[in-house]
Amino acid sequence: MSGPFKADVVGSLLRPDGIRAARERFSKGEIRREDLWAIESAAVNEAVMLQKSVGLKVCTDGEYHRRHWFMDFVERIEGVAFEGGLKTTFQDESGPVVMAPPVVVTKRKLSRPRPLACEEFADLKPHAEKAGLTPKQALPSPTLVHFRSGRAGVDPKAYPDMADYFDDLARVYREELAALYAAGCRYVQIDETNFPFLCDPKIHEHVRAIGEDPQGLQKIYAKLINDSVRGRPADMTVAVHMCRGNHESAWVASGGYEPIAEVAFGEIEVDGFFLEYDSERAGGFEPLRFLSGKKVAVLGLVTSKRPQLESKDDLKRRIDEASKFVPVERLALSPQCGFASTIGGNRLTVDDEKRKLELVVQTAHEVWG
Repeated sequence: MSGPFKADVVGSLLRPDGIRAARERFSKGEIRREDLWAIESAAVNEAVMLQKSVGLKVCTDGEYHRRHWFMDFVERIEGVAFEGGLKTTFQDESGPVVMAPPVVVTKRKLSRPRPLACEEFADLKPHAEKAGLTPKQALPSPTLVHFRSGRAGVDPKAYPDMADYFDDLARVYREELAALYAAGCRYVQIDETNFPFLCDPKIHEHVRAIGEDPQGLQKIYAKLINDSVRGRPADMTVAVHMCRGNHESAWVASGGYEPIAEVAFGEIEVDGFFLEYDSERAGGFEPLRFLSGKKVAVLGLVTSKRPQLESKDDLKRRIDEASKFVPVERLALSPQCGFASTIGGNRLTVDDEKRKLELVVQTAHEVWG
């Protein structure tokens, strides 16, 4: 099977102490990159076994080979660089948290001279096969390369015409998907933040500041994602995870999916969407009426941000509510996001993480059999 599964998982898992210690030693030059990789690879096997132990049929590598959910991937694209920081107000349950994540800029023509995630998948695949699980590979969305800086972040000498820029960016992703397929990958998840950010009116100020229109940008990004996955083999499943921000239990955006639903759910040509529905910030299920074709809505009803365990009855009730807009056979269940989009991780324990995943599996079994 290639997913989405009725009980699925989003991606990152809490990093073991051994990985954090090894990364610290690597940053000081005390160990080589291959030493760090070997430590991470051993931990990937443990991550796969954790996912098997809770009853999942799918697994990720926990993003154990990444220090950050998108930076390690994006920096491998030829032509991009990180500059400065974009002041961003995250929010957690205690109040605002101001950070300045790096801005992605484009200095030269975009290309893919090296693998972007293939090495991660090649390490995951044998662990997954040994455990009898389907390996899933997460990729940061191509929209991330553009959103933080817009036209001002793209060198006009390299790209006098932005259409050429988006074409090259999509080609980089198509090449990576082709390489992943050749390596045996049949299930890919695109982690997309900027569509759900467009649900939040306060982020529209940033969109206008980079010279874009919030509504028009939806069309540009839908085409970019479609061009990025165009021509993929019929047996490669691609799903998009809609994320409102996830850093040490903090988030960025709020707002229901209604402002983006018609374009995102109706026009993006993928097999399913992983949707954050763990809090009131996500709004109701009405926007799911735009989910076209046979696309699956994987409901992220179990939060990865807090240790408190959800009620199974509440999860079933909410699945029933969602089924009023999408047939229940086109619904599935997962955590709302990963547990550690950055190396620090969210504010819960590995035991909490395991109980959350067990709850997803148990609830899905009782709903779908």
